[in-house]
Amino acid sequence: MTTTAQEVMATKGVVREATPPPHASGRAERRAAWGMIAPALVLMTLFLIIPALLALVLSFTNARLISPNSPQFTGVDNYTRAFTHDPTFIRSLLNTFGFALVVVPVQAALGLLLALLVNQRIRGVNVFRTIYFLPVVTSMVVVSIVWTFMYQENGLINSMLDRLTFGAFDAVAWLQDPSTAMPAIIILSVWQGVGFHMVIWLAGLQTIPGELYEAAALDGAGTWNKFAHVTWPGLRSTLVFVIVTITIAAFGLFVQVDVMTRGGPLESTTTIIFHTLRKGFREQEVGYGAALSLIFFVLVLTVSLVQRRLTREKA
Repeated sequence: MTTTAQEVMATKGVVREATPPPHASGRAERRAAWGMIAPALVLMTLFLIIPALLALVLSFTNARLISPNSPQFTGVDNYTRAFTHDPTFIRSLLNTFGFALVVVPVQAALGLLLALLVNQRIRGVNVFRTIYFLPVVTSMVVVSIVWTFMYQENGLINSMLDRLTFGAFDAVAWLQDPSTAMPAIIILSVWQGVGFHMVIWLAGLQTIPGELYEAAALDGAGTWNKFAHVTWPGLRSTLVFVIVTITIAAFGLFVQVDVMTRGGPLESTTTIIFHTLRKGFREQEVGYGAALSLIFFVLVLTVSLVQRRLTREKA
């Protein structure tokens, strides 16, 4: 009778550890994976998927927040109303796009400029990084309240301009004038958010190998050529992230408007988010507010996809 390899190894004192079958190991790994992602799935379902589905259903009804009448199905009437019978919504679209068209390039460019400045190896550079980043960690509500006082006719900004022009400047009620209210909010928003994107640009700058700059210097490249041919190409992926995040934040403009102007004067600072919340909660038109929120979602998604396509690397 032939002795098996297992018996031979056993007679020599060699003990082999039993290994579980491959399919059992795979099931254990899958169970562990589902256990790890379960909390995130539960939270996402409760706070994202269910509210989104509920908003979709409500957008096709005339539901109100407090009403003795039950909601009735109205089809696409809410969407038709937004684009044909609600001039304030059209104005909020224009205001939001105008805000984004200014804030996105200005904030991205200033953030890159500050990142280039604080990326230098000089003494005390960390102090400047902290100073530029401080507005980011300050509550937007607090910032808006402070800037509201600064924008008053007898506020700090008018006082500074009066001194700089030796009394030739006439005080302006920045937040009460339709021609200056939105520019005033734009300046505040850029100042408050530029520090965050400075940090993102700085992280991108520090991923560029120093050998590339050394090679460029050996080839006789100047400061501008180094930026154009080394720095800027190396920041391609960072650029995409910065542009998309600024755009999403710009379209979500709300706190500054709610605290400083309440959408006025003459709806000159009303934005999509502000108009949506005003309709949905303050005026209790939940169905119409849900329709506006879905329009906003589609708008932001479309703009982000277009930006991603335009800024993606060519194969």
